[in-house]
Amino acid sequence: MAAPGAPVDLALLPRSARVDDRGRLTIGGVELSELAAVHGTPLYVYDEDEVRSRCAAYRTAFGPAGFGGPGGEHAGASYAAKAFLCLAMARLVDEEGLDLDVASGGEAHVAHRAGFPPARMVFHGNNKSELELRLALTLGVGRLVVDGFDELDRIEALVASGLPRPRVLLRIAPGVEAHTHEYIATGGEDSKFGFTASSGAAHDAAVRAAKSDAMDLVGFHCHIGSQVLALDPYALAADALAALAADVRDATGLAIEELNVGGGLGVAYTADDLPGLPSIADFGEFVRAAHRAACAKAGLDPMPRLTVEAGRSIVAPAGVTLYRVGAIKSVPGVRTYVAVDGGMSDNPRPATYAARYEAFLPARVGRERGLVATVAGKHCEQGDLLVRDAHLPDDLAVGDVLATPVTGAYAHSMASNYNLLPRPAVVFVKDGASRVVVRRETYDDLVSRDAVERGQTEA
Repeated sequence: MAAPGAPVDLALLPRSARVDDRGRLTIGGVELSELAAVHGTPLYVYDEDEVRSRCAAYRTAFGPAGFGGPGGEHAGASYAAKAFLCLAMARLVDEEGLDLDVASGGEAHVAHRAGFPPARMVFHGNNKSELELRLALTLGVGRLVVDGFDELDRIEALVASGLPRPRVLLRIAPGVEAHTHEYIATGGEDSKFGFTASSGAAHDAAVRAAKSDAMDLVGFHCHIGSQVLALDPYALAADALAALAADVRDATGLAIEELNVGGGLGVAYTADDLPGLPSIADFGEFVRAAHRAACAKAGLDPMPRLTVEAGRSIVAPAGVTLYRVGAIKSVPGVRTYVAVDGGMSDNPRPATYAARYEAFLPARVGRERGLVATVAGKHCEQGDLLVRDAHLPDDLAVGDVLATPVTGAYAHSMASNYNLLPRPAVVFVKDGASRVVVRRETYDDLVSRDAVERGQTEA
């Protein structure tokens, strides 16, 4: 967190962020306080050009979309839809030439409705239902990431019933510890995800899949965690996948085509995170070098194709969330609370992961922030705290628009209707204009799925 008194560091904001001659912040050429006045709050705001430039950076680092065979330096990147997905985002990813990672039937359905090519989808999930597997096979997704022996059973039964054979990656738990929050560390041995390498389960699953008439085993996948700020664990993951590929080649004669080291590259949520933060280019250079070294060490020739998945590092820095201050409460000798009109329903990360954010006032973005206060939501939970010990201007007042930056990932996608708050709208800004890509929910939306209305009885 920046020192009290310092204005918010503009490096936490999209690169289009500017302070106009009135001291007001604009993103994508649009003034944020005006957006709040027009569209209401809470409001998710995305800089469309920032998202596109980050997609382009991954395309440059890892190559174009589409799944090819093994060989040389060929690589590719997918966007992880779990970070943020709507029809407009799926179309943007398609236009920017990345593949698309989906983790449920719902995400696959939204992508399909957006016209995203199923052959460029990667379908994940540690407990895919039969319905989801049917959808994946019927659509003809490019990669189906298999997570357990029960899933192998279900795939074999579905293919036996007449559905198409999928091209599969087996998800591996490589035993790599990423230095991140325990809830988003996914590559260790104690994980609900994947086949454990150290137990021999990964080897056994690979041999079974390689010999199965119901699927084509094309490679292995792992994901060591999210919000990873150190690159060294990716080299360990690359070593584990390459060693398994060599082991399976020796056991079955199958040449593995693809190794996917997942994603998880972290972003700066506060000014404290900015020094030494790896860029997308840094990530690409490191991972490609680690992949080459691991494949050479394992004697993999031809070298399998390298693929990665990126979510947070594409959309998180492109987004800000706007709120309106509704109450300021000072508890003498304890703290000052600044209550806003959203909270854990539109951004549950602080409550679930103790995630840290900064806060500022877009209308006075250059103002010194001498007031230390905790930004609280409006929900019936003491833990509904968005920013602990936030730095805000001393003249903060009820009615001010307050912003939290770097909220483009895992805010909208994890939002809920807790306390029956309608979920916020999503607005894209670009070239001085804004467009609503997801409308704000209404109170009527909150009862739209109820089966029983007043005066009716249940069937």
